[in-house]
Amino acid sequence: MPKKIKTGLCSYGMSGLVFHGPLLRIHPGFEVTHVLERTKNHSAALYGREVIVRDFNDLISDRALDLIVVNTPDHTHYEMAKAALNAGKHVVVEKPFVQEAAQAEELIALAKQKGLVLTIFQNRRWDSDFLTVRRVIDNGLLGRLVEFESHYDRYRNFIQPGTWKESAENGAGIVYNLGSHLIDQALCLFGKPAGVYADLRIVRTDGEVQDFFDIDLVYPDVKVKLKSSYLVRESGPRFILHGTEGSFLKWGLDPQEDELKKGTLPNAPGWGAEPEAEWGLLNTTLGGLHLKGRVETVPGNYPAFYANLYDVLTAGADLAVKPGEALLAMQVIGAVFESAEKGGNISL
Repeated sequence: MPKKIKTGLCSYGMSGLVFHGPLLRIHPGFEVTHVLERTKNHSAALYGREVIVRDFNDLISDRALDLIVVNTPDHTHYEMAKAALNAGKHVVVEKPFVQEAAQAEELIALAKQKGLVLTIFQNRRWDSDFLTVRRVIDNGLLGRLVEFESHYDRYRNFIQPGTWKESAENGAGIVYNLGSHLIDQALCLFGKPAGVYADLRIVRTDGEVQDFFDIDLVYPDVKVKLKSSYLVRESGPRFILHGTEGSFLKWGLDPQEDELKKGTLPNAPGWGAEPEAEWGLLNTTLGGLHLKGRVETVPGNYPAFYANLYDVLTAGADLAVKPGEALLAMQVIGAVFESAEKGGNISL
């Protein structure tokens, strides 16, 4: 019988309910034995009442527990991940990892010292649109890529009450929330940038945290721009790519999160597939022929994150989301804030 990885979730808010809970539920190699809910019992619907605990110490003190998922508010990640590692547990930390690069370095060193696996939940590496963009680039369908623009926009013209994500006291804001996804995707495609230039703003009335960014990552051969705003009622393309032979434009957002919010488990037939109306537009020249038309979107695959982690823990596979990559993302985020404050390009 395959080894079961006994797993504890540190919370069952949006990330536990929508992402980690369902993804772990469908993988036969993981057994969720603890879910930390301080006052509620939401996880009972998926895992039963018996898994619910009220104190974080119940997770780190259980010797049978193999893996702890730190999916709590960002400002708690460092202390909880450190405690879990010191207790001898493998750890998954919700993006963007921690809030300072020095904290990331300390946790990486601690995991290495103890021989434990530490990884970060960068699920949007398995977005359908990003997987398609990556394939378009890797296959040279645009010739030499010269311009890459990525958007992750929302329309929320009010301040959502009662959430840590809207409070300046918690070091929250759009860069950590949505920007961490776009930065990670760009680093996957292009590696470490030479520099960072950023414009950060608060655009909503009475907002406390930044809710707009325009970030340029500096590379010698390709222009990379990342943008996000909470005041975009009519969305443009999610991705805009231009190269020496053509262009690729992709509208819409990966469907997996919406399906998970509806309660669909991610092993349903046709999981991650997009309708044809959402396919991206390719206009290019290949082999001397002009081609223009829709490109079928690669299906999204959030379950791949835990499938890889299981293979790492049981068979020594290569980790898909390495902590050093998350450290680089933290360093880029630090440069984003420095650039916005000083008003210029920050070298990395």
